[in-house]
Amino acid sequence: MITFKKLKQYYWPHKKYFFWSLFFLLFVTGITVVYPIILQVTIDEVVLQNRYELIPWICAIFLGLMVVKGLSTFIFQYLGDLFGMTTVYHLRRALYDKLQALAFKYYDNAKTGDIMSRLTADVEGFRFFLSVGFAELIRMVLLIAISLSIMFYYSVPLAFVTMAAIPFLAIVVFKFDKRVHPAFRDIRKSFGKLNTRVQENISGMNTVKSLSREDFEIGRFSTSNDNYRQNYIKTSKLWAKYFPFMEFIGNVCVVALLAFGGYLVMEGKLGLGELVAFFSLVWYILGPLMNLGFIVNQFSQAKASGERLIEILDAKEDIVEIENAVDHPIKGHVTFKHVSLNYIENDDAALKDINFDAPPGKVIGLIGATGSGKTSITQLITRFYEPQVGEVLIDGRPVADYKLKTLRSHIGFVLQEPFLFSTSIKSNIAYGRPDISEKEIIAAAKRAQAHEFITELPNGYDTMLGERGMGLSGGQKQRIAIARAICINPSILVLDDATSAVDMETEFNIQKALREVMIGRTTFIIAHRISSLKHADEILVLEDGKVVERGTHDYLLNHKGPYERIYNIQYQDREAIMNTVG
Repeated sequence: MITFKKLKQYYWPHKKYFFWSLFFLLFVTGITVVYPIILQVTIDEVVLQNRYELIPWICAIFLGLMVVKGLSTFIFQYLGDLFGMTTVYHLRRALYDKLQALAFKYYDNAKTGDIMSRLTADVEGFRFFLSVGFAELIRMVLLIAISLSIMFYYSVPLAFVTMAAIPFLAIVVFKFDKRVHPAFRDIRKSFGKLNTRVQENISGMNTVKSLSREDFEIGRFSTSNDNYRQNYIKTSKLWAKYFPFMEFIGNVCVVALLAFGGYLVMEGKLGLGELVAFFSLVWYILGPLMNLGFIVNQFSQAKASGERLIEILDAKEDIVEIENAVDHPIKGHVTFKHVSLNYIENDDAALKDINFDAPPGKVIGLIGATGSGKTSITQLITRFYEPQVGEVLIDGRPVADYKLKTLRSHIGFVLQEPFLFSTSIKSNIAYGRPDISEKEIIAAAKRAQAHEFITELPNGYDTMLGERGMGLSGGQKQRIAIARAICINPSILVLDDATSAVDMETEFNIQKALREVMIGRTTFIIAHRISSLKHADEILVLEDGKVVERGTHDYLLNHKGPYERIYNIQYQDREAIMNTVG
C-alpha cells in the first residue's frame, strides 16, 4: 500500500464521493443478500405451508427491492466514477506541472513515448482501480461478511464446512498476486517502449523515407510490438493457470455443501428452503473469492501504474528557485567567472574555466566545432543547467537569485531547430506575449523578414500550421522563431545558429534588421558561418569546452589561430573555386 499512501494527496481530498458511493453500496449489497432469504421464506413458509396468498406480497416486496437496488447501483457507480475521474484530473495536472518544472537534465535521458504512456495508460490504470477495483473489493468483503453471518444463523456446522475451502483459496490468490504484479510492471514498461518507437518513427518520417529505411523501422517496431505481446501473453498464462484452480476449489466447496447439507435436510436439522438459501449464499462467498483474482489483477495494474507515476512526481528538480528570489527588471549585463559545467557526473566537462564580460548592448559571437560548448554557455545564462564551478552573473547578481519566470522572460531565444506549435502563425509569434497587439506582431515579423511570405499564404497570419510547423520551410520556421523572440522585447538575445536555414540574401536582410534590434541589448550569436558574427564586439572561439582565443573579427584574422583557419576554409576555398570558374 506504499504506492497508494504516496498518492493519497490526490484522492483523499475527494473522499466524500467515495464514502457516499460506499453508503449506496451498502444498499446494493444488503439487497443482494436479501434475495436468498426471500427464497428461503417462499419455500419454507409459503410453498411447504400452502400459504399461496402471500406470493403477491412477496412479489411486490421483491419488485420494490429491485427498484431501490437499481437506483442505488446507479448512484454508487456514478459517484465511484466521479471519485476516480476527479482524482486523476488533479493527478494528471500535477504530473504535467511537474514535467514543466523539471530541468533539461531530466529530458536528456527521458523518452517522449514513455512519458506519454505514463500520462495516459498509467493514469487510466490507476483511475480504473479507484473507480471500480477498490469499491469492488469493499463490496466483496461486505458480501462475504453478511453472507457468512446469515449462513452461521442457519447452520453453524454447514457454515464451517463451507469455510473450509477459504484458506486454500486465500493461499492461491496470494501466490497469484506475487507473480502477477511484476508481470504487469513489465507490460507497462514494454508499452512505454512501444509508444516511444511509434513517436520517434512518426517524428522522423522524413529521415526514414529519405534514407529508404522503412523496412528497418518496421523491423524495430515489430521487435517492440512482439515484446509487448510476449509480456501480455505471459500475464495471460498466469491468469489461465490460477483462475481454473481457484474455480476448482470453489466447486469442491459446493459439492461438500450439497452432500452435507442434503444429509442435514434428511435428518431434519435443516429446512429445504434454508439449504436452497445456503446454496445461493455460498456463491455470494465463492464468487467474490474467485473474483478476487480480478481485484488482484486491477490492484497490481494500479500499483504498477502508480509506481511509474511516482517516479515522475518524485523526480529531482535540479533547478529550484531560492526562497527570496528577486523580481527586478533585467538590464542584461552578463558575466561569467571561472565557469565549468558537467552534464554527467565524473564525465569530461562540457565547459572549462569560462570567463567573459558582456555589458548591455554588447554583441558576443561564439564559434567552434560541434560539441565545443557554444550552446552550453547560453543554457547557463537561462539557467537551464547550473555550473559545477564558478559564477554566472546578470546585472551583478547570480542567475540563481532571480525568479525563473523573470529571468527567462528577459531572454529571447532563437534555436537552430525552432519548434512551432500546431496553431496559427499569429499565435506562434505571440507565444511569449499572448497579450501583444496585432500591430506589434506584424512589426516583429517584418523585422524578421517573415511578413512577405506570411501575407502570401492563403490565410495570412491566421494560417494554421501542422505539427512542428509542418507546411513551412526550415528558413520560414526560423524567421517566425526570430519574430517570436523579438516580440518579448528581451534584454538578452540569444541567436543559436538562427540563420543557418536561410539563403545568403535573406541572412543579410535578417542580420540588417537584427542589428537594429540588438541596440541596447546583450546579444549572443552562435554560428558556424563567420558572416553571421563578424560584426560582433567580441568573438569567443571554443574548442573542447575552452576559450582558445578571443577578440574582434579583424584581430582574430591576424592572430594566426583557429579563427583564421575557419575563415580560410569558408572564404579562401570559395574564392579559389570562383577564380577557377572565372
